[in-house]
Amino acid sequence: MRTVRTLATAALAGAALLGPAAPAALADSPSPSASSSEEAGPTEAGTTFRTAARFLPGQQATAQAATGDYLYWVFPADTGERPTVRATVTLPDAALRHAPATWRVDVYDGLRRRQPCMYGMQSRTAAKEAATVELACVLRPVRASADAWANDPLPGSYYVRLTRTGGPDEDLGQPFTARIGVDVLDEGGAYATDGSLAAPLVPGATTADQAKADEDAGRKTAVEAAAPEDGWSSGWWSDRWIWTLAGGVLAALAGIGGYVLTRGTGRPSRVPPAV
Repeated sequence: MRTVRTLATAALAGAALLGPAAPAALADSPSPSASSSEEAGPTEAGTTFRTAARFLPGQQATAQAATGDYLYWVFPADTGERPTVRATVTLPDAALRHAPATWRVDVYDGLRRRQPCMYGMQSRTAAKEAATVELACVLRPVRASADAWANDPLPGSYYVRLTRTGGPDEDLGQPFTARIGVDVLDEGGAYATDGSLAAPLVPGATTADQAKADEDAGRKTAVEAAAPEDGWSSGWWSDRWIWTLAGGVLAALAGIGGYVLTRGTGRPSRVPPAV
């Protein structure tokens, strides 16, 4: 009975340890950075990488422009996050358009490398009678580090570019409205790496003296994405730490249980005294 009680206590201790850790590792819900900010985003967009409008995940950025323009926004993405970019274009009046048009949204990292979409309709052709067109691009999870030759997404600034890529020239210059938003999922330690960058890839991150010198010289620097609300993680934390600790404790409990069982079965049975 004492052996059974010991094993039961070990099992309960292991369950209590894994209880709070499992939801943190298995939950697939938007991170706090994707839902805590209810503030409206910018109402204008840039026309180049250097003039991109900054916004945070969870905000809605809007802009009004003319068909044929290239619109740019920039947002931050940190280690372990999987951003989903969504764009809604309110098209010009159907009576003014001459034919269907194709719209496209692209995402670039801090090194201006175009990042492929895991899935989503990043390019779509809108019928002549359509009032809106919706686009989406689900990026790969952001890694803490990568090989120099790899194209893996890394923490830092991410640029969104929206434009019309196909349609009649007669429709160029017609006004349209764009709305951009980014949702972020925390993938946890599933995509964790051993290394980390010394600093996130944020073009335009200069010292005060450099910024003043650029301003005096009339030079423009690339816009830096605002840092996440809880700061850059730098890749030091991963829920792998929780599972590693839990595995070590469970292994120790299993060893103790095995020792108790072996000790209980290894004792010689008592022989009743002869009468």
